Amino acid sequence: MGEIVYWTIIRTAVVLPLLWLTRDYIDEKYWWIFSLLCITLFIIYPAYFSYRKFVEKNQNVISETLCASCKHFDQSAVLCMKYDKHPTENYIPCEGTDWEPK
Repeated sequence: MGEIVYWTIIRTAVVLPLLWLTRDYIDEKYWWIFSLLCITLFIIYPAYFSYRKFVEKNQNVISETLCASCKHFDQSAVLCMKYDKHPTENYIPCEGTDWEPK
């Protein structure tokens, strides 16, 4: 999840200054439309599709593993908060020894 936020910030840091620089070359009424289109195409859509891909990739971990029912599991980041590691379908950070129900 952090990678999605990181690349969204990088894309924003590139797109916004470029839009600001184009303001002198595009008529103001068209500049707003151009800006909204650029922000949507280069910032929002890539972040949205990356998030959907992240959720699809981790759906089994979130719903079917032992970690999903533990109180130390952060569902939004697919992270074991106690060990600060990402569980997978085949890997449980605590090996079930520190599992505690929610």
